[in-house]
Amino acid sequence: MTFSIVIPTFNNFNYLKLSIDSIRKNSFFKNQIIIHINGNDIKTENYLNELKIEYTKSDINIGLCSGVNMASKKCSNNYFVYAHDDMYFLPKWDFFLYEEIKRFSTKLFYFSSTQISHIPDTGGHEIPNHIYFDAGDNIENFDEKKLLNNYEKLKFYDLQGSHWAPHVVHRDIWNRIGGFSEEFNPGFGSDPDLNMKLWKIGVRIFKGVNQSRIYHFGSLTTRKNKSVKQNNSRLTFLLKWKITMDFFIKFYLKRGRIFDGPLSEPSISLGYLNNYLFSKLKYYFHLWKKN
Repeated sequence: MTFSIVIPTFNNFNYLKLSIDSIRKNSFFKNQIIIHINGNDIKTENYLNELKIEYTKSDINIGLCSGVNMASKKCSNNYFVYAHDDMYFLPKWDFFLYEEIKRFSTKLFYFSSTQISHIPDTGGHEIPNHIYFDAGDNIENFDEKKLLNNYEKLKFYDLQGSHWAPHVVHRDIWNRIGGFSEEFNPGFGSDPDLNMKLWKIGVRIFKGVNQSRIYHFGSLTTRKNKSVKQNNSRLTFLLKWKITMDFFIKFYLKRGRIFDGPLSEPSISLGYLNNYLFSKLKYYFHLWKKN
């Protein structure tokens, strides 16, 4: 086995089953799968027992961050993968991640698969972070055959700053930084915060691997469930790190650019200084407001 894949789930049995099925039939390696069940979900529990898949559970929804941290303690492999329960893993997704790991002789990396989504990149988004391809927006109209016939033909590139989930880090690094920060429960903002913690210990390789691909339904994960109270992730990030999330993503991770190697400290430019000043003013305003 090569990867330990942790997936938190909350009342999402059909999508989780599809995700697990895709891992089992499309992975190159025989990987360990670990599920965290948020809340009472006997159907999911029986299914996992039947397949002899490891899991942890909590009687209530403790959030994505806490659930993943709990399940990650069962990881037996060196490479820890975190994913959502509404992701379909495409053939050899793990092979291409492992090939990337072998290219760099360090544990200090953060790699992710490339997301394919039915949601178009509209609204003037400055940073593209997924491939648009419509193979269905829910499990009822999901066209698996269409996806499998076309996913390799879709043009994209290795992405600087990564795609977030599914991501892979070395288990030693995950344990060193303490996993996800649980103040970001139920989950919004947990990825940028994790990246900042990695940055602080010297990680400079943040890469979305083009050939490793998954299909993401994009609106049905644990953290997006409308019954769950959402966190103010941007404010939490700002008060914790003293800069805005957007500033970190743009000037440190340079997310969305073509990957051109390990990152370095941000270069000082007029744009950087203006954004840095705005970021700091926002921090001190909210600090004053809080006190």
